[in-house]
Amino acid sequence: MLDILERLDPDSDRIDLLVDLVDKLRPRRAPDAAYARAQVRTLTQLLKGDPAHAWALRRYITTLLETRRHTSLYSDVGILSNDGFFTELKKRIAYRMLPPALDEIYLSDTFDRLLCREDDYLWIRAVPNADWLELFDTVSNAPPPLDATPDRARHVTLLGLLDAIRTLSCRVCALGLEPKLIHAHMEIEEVDSPFLMQNIEANNYLDQYGRLLAGELDRMEDARHLLVMLDQCEEVVLKVRRRALAAGTSVSLTYLLLAITQSVDRLRKLLFLVDTSGELPAAPTVDLLALAIESTPPAEPTISPRRAAAIDLAQELAEAHNTKYQVRGLVRDNIDLLARNVTENASRTGEHYIAEERSALRQMFNAAAGAGFIISVMAVIKILMSYMHRAPLIEAALYSMNYAFGFMLIHVLHFTVATKQPAMTAARIAAALHESDQKSSRYRQADADSMAALVNKVFRTQVAAVLGNLATVIPISFLLALGYWYLTGHHLVNVFKARHLIEDSHPWQSLALLHAAIAGVWLFVSGLVSGYYDNKALYTRMSLRVQQLHTLRRLLGKDRLARFGRYVEDNLGGLMGNAVFGLLMGTTAMVGFLLGLPLDVRHVTFSSANFAIGFVGLDYNVDLETVGITLLGIALIAMVNLLVSFGLALWVALRARKIRFYHGFALLRALGRRLRMAPLDFFIGPKADFLSEQPKGVE
Repeated sequence: MLDILERLDPDSDRIDLLVDLVDKLRPRRAPDAAYARAQVRTLTQLLKGDPAHAWALRRYITTLLETRRHTSLYSDVGILSNDGFFTELKKRIAYRMLPPALDEIYLSDTFDRLLCREDDYLWIRAVPNADWLELFDTVSNAPPPLDATPDRARHVTLLGLLDAIRTLSCRVCALGLEPKLIHAHMEIEEVDSPFLMQNIEANNYLDQYGRLLAGELDRMEDARHLLVMLDQCEEVVLKVRRRALAAGTSVSLTYLLLAITQSVDRLRKLLFLVDTSGELPAAPTVDLLALAIESTPPAEPTISPRRAAAIDLAQELAEAHNTKYQVRGLVRDNIDLLARNVTENASRTGEHYIAEERSALRQMFNAAAGAGFIISVMAVIKILMSYMHRAPLIEAALYSMNYAFGFMLIHVLHFTVATKQPAMTAARIAAALHESDQKSSRYRQADADSMAALVNKVFRTQVAAVLGNLATVIPISFLLALGYWYLTGHHLVNVFKARHLIEDSHPWQSLALLHAAIAGVWLFVSGLVSGYYDNKALYTRMSLRVQQLHTLRRLLGKDRLARFGRYVEDNLGGLMGNAVFGLLMGTTAMVGFLLGLPLDVRHVTFSSANFAIGFVGLDYNVDLETVGITLLGIALIAMVNLLVSFGLALWVALRARKIRFYHGFALLRALGRRLRMAPLDFFIGPKADFLSEQPKGVE
């Protein structure tokens, strides 16, 4: 470091030596806080021991700042552009492969050379603020030589901050007048938009600031009025987000709200740094370089709020610069908010899959039994389709149509498939975790007893649904196979095919459990699709769109078309989720065949139907051991279907709501107590659950 300090040219505007100096401070491993802190302290001691070097460094950094433009660093870095989510995503992917051309006249582009590693922000944050401020104070308080000319770094930095405030204010105004935001919050059209008013206040504030700097004013008003307008802008964003839980949202609206939030937050930080409160700021600085010149030692050992805010923003800018081309952060920030709305719709659907009382359990059992009848017919149709010996792609298309139309028919008739429930009930459990939290921390905790009660209800509902499916799918499939033999004189499947259908459910001599896990993943995906289209139907007002179809209006009439539109809006998610699940079920084996991989799906209901059909095909000549192992395999397939779909859905729902549940052992103990006190509640439930606020129906 001493060699670099000796080579400093105070009047040079080349950044090479500063890059070398930062490289000396940088540890080999970014989390190595001890090394970084030791290097910063060493540099501070070197500068304290030689004030001439400290002045040379001050003058060198001053020259760098005077010859570069500051505004984009404060107004752009760490804030989403106005391009939209997909344009920004495409740009980041392209820049990850081939970075853009840089122009070092901009201070933000200069950072690309100064902080060249993506993890530089880690060691910058690891160094205590007090050590950074001691280094900056040593440089800023270095005694100048007698022939030194005054520098303009403070003035240039201040103007950059003020220009950034004006830029951000105009950006917030433009974003706040976007049609998609007005569509989501129509009250903006009825009153003065806070997004427009904040821009008016910002311009008035900056005009006063300019007159103050020009000496035309002795003092100016603070930014209190502007901050009130920014508060109102944030209130609009919160209202739109709350309304989106009921009215739906989109990727573009989510991106827009996030961009507004980031811009308003940056505006607040810049206003805090430049606001005079009756006096000109002695050091209006935010970035590390400006702090090195303009910071002044605190009067007390504690760090003043303005200096703490400045260095906090400096670290924020460093992190934002290092991660500005990261795809993961962009996707995480936007998709997490969108996933919250998708899982919220799934959560409301999940309420219909939780039976509170025995009467609701009976309804669930009956609905599942109805689905079992349709699945039996689907299993027979699939076997008949296989005899057509079509090309793999045509065969997969036929299977997909069979599955999709069958599952959609189950939905239309208000029946239920047991394995479709976990993706919905998981979102409902996540909602319960969120609702039960009374803390303000980011990661929420929940009451174990109330969670145990909900898990108890979910478990017995799942048991009732599975038993309802199996109560009809096995006997109906048996009767259909038997009826086919009576009608045609030969079995639905030959002996070889019958053995194959039974052996496919063997728990360890086949890939049944792996294929069951694949089916669980598809169940989870179909749940996400359902939530997505429920959200889309609400956001786009699908009912009104359907009612504008003139052809349907002539065919159905106005009243019937209105009812049909409401039905589409209420059921689009369920229909699309079932259609996608059928498509995935029908194409998995074909994709495995094309890739040469053992891919297939095993669904508990179809495995049960295949067992019954195979049993008839073998003329009932199946030994008890094979029957027992097959039934065990079917039970394990059901468990894997449920656990995989439920686990993935719960993980996404918890992540979307930023929840971490820390009471796993407490929940298990609470479930154990309930099992000892009322074991039948896990299977048949009470006659009436007085703890519930109101009975919930089933779908």
